[in-house]
Amino acid sequence: MAGRVKELYRELVERAHTVTSAAQHEDSTVIQVGNATCENAAGSREVLHEFRKYIAASGKEDRIVLRETGCTGRCSCEPIVGVTRPGQTMVKYQKVDAEATHRIFTQHVLEGHPVPDLLLDAQMGTSPLKLLFCRSRRCADSMQGDYAEMCREKLADAGLDYVVDDIVSANCFGLCRSEMVGRLGHLMVLPDKVVYRLRNEADLDTIIAQHIQGGRIVDTLRIGDEPFSGRFFEMYGDVAFFNRQDRIALRHSGVIDPESLQEYIAEDGYQALAAVLERDDPAWVIEQVSRSRLRGRGGGGYPTGTKWDMARKAQADTKYIICNADEGDPGAFMDRSMLEGDPFSVLEGLTIGGYAIGARKGFFYIRAEYPLAIKRIQHAIDQARLNNLLGPDILGSGFDFDVEIRLGAGAFVCGEETALIHSIEGRRGEPRIRPPYPTESGLWGKPTVINNVETFANIAVVCDYGADWFANIGTAESGGTKVFALAGKVEHTGMVEVPMGMTLREIVFEIGGGVPDGKELKAVQTGGPAGGCLPAKWLDLPVDFRTLGEAGSIMGSGGMIVMDEDDCMVDIAKFFLVFSQDESCGKCTPCREGSRRMLEILERITGGTGTPQDLDNLERLAILMQKSSLCGLGRAAPNPVLSTLREFRDEYLAHVEEQRCPAHRCVALLRFQIDPEKCVGCTACARNCPVLCIQGKAKQVHEIDQSRCIKCGRCVEVCRFSAVDRL
Repeated sequence: MAGRVKELYRELVERAHTVTSAAQHEDSTVIQVGNATCENAAGSREVLHEFRKYIAASGKEDRIVLRETGCTGRCSCEPIVGVTRPGQTMVKYQKVDAEATHRIFTQHVLEGHPVPDLLLDAQMGTSPLKLLFCRSRRCADSMQGDYAEMCREKLADAGLDYVVDDIVSANCFGLCRSEMVGRLGHLMVLPDKVVYRLRNEADLDTIIAQHIQGGRIVDTLRIGDEPFSGRFFEMYGDVAFFNRQDRIALRHSGVIDPESLQEYIAEDGYQALAAVLERDDPAWVIEQVSRSRLRGRGGGGYPTGTKWDMARKAQADTKYIICNADEGDPGAFMDRSMLEGDPFSVLEGLTIGGYAIGARKGFFYIRAEYPLAIKRIQHAIDQARLNNLLGPDILGSGFDFDVEIRLGAGAFVCGEETALIHSIEGRRGEPRIRPPYPTESGLWGKPTVINNVETFANIAVVCDYGADWFANIGTAESGGTKVFALAGKVEHTGMVEVPMGMTLREIVFEIGGGVPDGKELKAVQTGGPAGGCLPAKWLDLPVDFRTLGEAGSIMGSGGMIVMDEDDCMVDIAKFFLVFSQDESCGKCTPCREGSRRMLEILERITGGTGTPQDLDNLERLAILMQKSSLCGLGRAAPNPVLSTLREFRDEYLAHVEEQRCPAHRCVALLRFQIDPEKCVGCTACARNCPVLCIQGKAKQVHEIDQSRCIKCGRCVEVCRFSAVDRL
């Protein structure tokens, strides 16, 4: 077998480069349009159709390339379109519609003039030169100052501001080997795609004098290494939302065509699997995964290498490995986006995992509500089989492995390992008592490993770049990065991937752009419906599994919802408990009955009939559920209640003692009152009241009949004199 795997993989690489090179022309303009569920919902299919029409009408089909990619994760700006003219960096456009498509094509594609008012985050200057400084902790230790700020000052002093369009502090380039950590900085110059290592300020002076001012590459400082996710940096590194991210699990999303195996292989896809099969040492794979400190990204955070080692050592003739893509958290879309944007990387990770534990069969468990993800994973499986990357004797190694898809019916509880196993077996999706754990007795009683989509998306990287490289990106306890779905009251919503240990403040304010409209941040809820709500005092908390747990929340699968001063924390707790109570499978009494009783108490509190005793009862029930529920759903469901009781108890007290909602969110506790000092008797409120509960004649002060008011707030909306107070 020695050498055979390399030879067959080399043939695949050569074929991939031939196919991709034929589709690319250095003198062509490339138009890139996102093709994913979120992009399509925003109108990207119509945009793609419009571009096809314009290209055909222009008669320049041989000079204009239209390509599709997965989603970049910038949800609030979709559809996103990228245009790359020969020798230039990509220009990115946001919220593109049919009219914008016409302007982009006629002005930029045909005439070479970008359309400023459509630019993504208005990223456009007079010079094409961009400087990206690595701001990773591993580089930062070596800096006696901030290289990016130092460069700005030096360019200004030399009168060279005009030469550089933008200077960006970006996150980790992934270029530091173990011996370099804390000793060197890195600078990437675009569009030249040159990467320099910086040892001191003198190196920066040399680069400014020779490259930036003189236009000559400094060969003595240049390195041949490509930054990890180099193509992503080239395309999106100048946008603040992206340059603070570390794209590892999302390294190909928004870069390659997710349905092209050739593009994936051309970007070193399946290189890790080929190397693993060539080495022929499953124990080495598990050792690398263990040393990388990769912990399960599905929520529990169990060390991946430990789980795989347990399954490897289990004695059985048959073993299974499962990718859990049953993403059910409200507002979470990480797994879906990865499956739609880069399905081959997840499949490659699953295959490596199967080899490591000795499994010959794998499953994707995907909820049926993800039709595009299902389509792309099935396509990836089919393409892998056709190219000897799945099935019998993979790459001539003697390793047999195949994969099937199983669809879930949308039960949140099936995200729990044992409930998921029951669902695949055709039984009701309910958890069972553990031990035995799935690694001992899982699917059909055989040893089984279950990891989620993001975990498998990291496996090839760990094998390619090494355990130490991956571990150095995260914290001492958690290696690598974490993908979050950033949502709620934040300027830039979307999917972000950041190193373990980045603070909530950096995520919300530096990447997310902060809270809109000048409002104050009240809380950040992490971990989905079973996570806790962390107040603003925790903003400087480094995010990893342990720190979030100590603060009263969880990592979960990666939901992150930002709340501002207008949100009622009691109502938020009720919202998440409604979801958990509805999704309880009902098998165990603490979860089935406890969640229902807790919800009843919260409904009384938000309905204006709560008492101080209800707060004590609520806390006792929550603790009981945590201690006695059968599975993780029941044990974690009280987290939103307990965290808000602890951190926002004053709001609960206002509800039960004063029958008042400080955030004016709980309708039953609202009261509208007309201020006689401001009311001019315009009658607008009376004319627009749907139940006619406002009395008063023209030019006289009006009054609201509180017994008839339905608290719809229409009077506040129509009053032009701010005379109606919401109490």
